[in-house]
Amino acid sequence: MRIALILVMVLLTPLVFAQSVTNVGYFKDASYHLVQGVEYENGYLYNPKGKKQLLRVVTLDWPPYIGQALCNKGWVFQFAVAVLAEQGYKVHVEFLPWARAVRAAETGKADILMPEYYIEDSAPSDYVSGKTRREMLALSNSFPGGEIGFLKRKGDKDRFDGNLLSLKGQKIGVVRGYQNTPEFDAMMDNGEFVIIEAVDDLQLVKLLVGKRVDLIIGDPKVLRFTVNYSQLSKPEKVKLLSNIENESKLLKYNYLYFALSKSKPQWRQVLDDINKSLYQFSNSGETDRIIEMGNLECF
Repeated sequence: MRIALILVMVLLTPLVFAQSVTNVGYFKDASYHLVQGVEYENGYLYNPKGKKQLLRVVTLDWPPYIGQALCNKGWVFQFAVAVLAEQGYKVHVEFLPWARAVRAAETGKADILMPEYYIEDSAPSDYVSGKTRREMLALSNSFPGGEIGFLKRKGDKDRFDGNLLSLKGQKIGVVRGYQNTPEFDAMMDNGEFVIIEAVDDLQLVKLLVGKRVDLIIGDPKVLRFTVNYSQLSKPEKVKLLSNIENESKLLKYNYLYFALSKSKPQWRQVLDDINKSLYQFSNSGETDRIIEMGNLECF
């Protein structure tokens, strides 16, 4: 009888036995709100007693913005959980390779993909034949992001003069599934560059140093952090980092977005709620505070 009772308790309360993980805190109306997290189903569950539905959020390791090995998993992780929990949602965050995360959102296996760059209307889906990405995903209002540009091998002459036409025919490395800028992505889709795809940012840097491409495109800060946070040996890290440098001209500043799967029946309500939180956090200064705290080291 006792064994049966214990079994029933386990089945009814599976989260009680989960391991504690990083908590998320944020301020609203001068009050501090703490959202506790637990490990759950290959990810992390927050606000399990929330009044609204469970949202499955897929993301990637993308230091210094977000990553499982980062202090408090990075400010974008903290920000996303706070934005969704503030609106009463239960939040399940799972880290995946980016291409898998994109596929999960576009095919409706996940509710939200983040952080995403702006997606132009014409960008084709790699996973749903005959559809554009914007037919599959709805973008929230923006929140702060970072710069994007080209990196070259150290000592090479600049190839980018500020106009993407100067790069026509160049061999450029990209991470599969990443948006970069609408102009670059449109030219890439039109076959105006020779594109070599990498599975992640680390492989992208290796393509450049290994002379398999002329340039790579991405957030320079992310590319360097990714190498530093990798499992490579110190000599390997030094070799990669000492052999890359930024092109003199940056491409642009890219804001970040939540991308919501339109296959979910309540995506419009979720989108409205996210935009409400984004406005509240920005207007109160909480967005800036979370970013600033995310740039501090954990002790």
